[in-house]
Amino acid sequence: MSTDTTASVSTHILDTSLGRPAEGVAITLAARSGSDAEWVALGGSATDADGRCKDLPALPEETTHVRLDFETETYFAKKQAEAQQDAPRVRDSGAFFPEVAITFAVKPGEHYHVPLLLNPFGYSVYRGS
Repeated sequence: MSTDTTASVSTHILDTSLGRPAEGVAITLAARSGSDAEWVALGGSATDADGRCKDLPALPEETTHVRLDFETETYFAKKQAEAQQDAPRVRDSGAFFPEVAITFAVKPGEHYHVPLLLNPFGYSVYRGS
């Protein structure tokens, strides 16, 4: 929850190759207070069955930049293993993007919902509501 002196962040992931939420993707959150400041790791969580991460840590006061790191390699490895149980191995695509890092600027008092649209060979993000 944002306050007058802090911003807040939420996210969710949709696997566009399946048209479904991406469950079990680990996400870490880091923040800094200025372009020249060091990143401070705040903690993380993982997406639920709805592809949402509802328990990200709160941002400290004075935060100006936020970084969300999505660990996509494990997610895609699991999806590939599940698919190969029912079909012969066609190719070993692995994870083209083993992780996705999204960095964005924030202002106190604002909430930032940053969805990740993900597939094995591409991704897109936007500021949602």
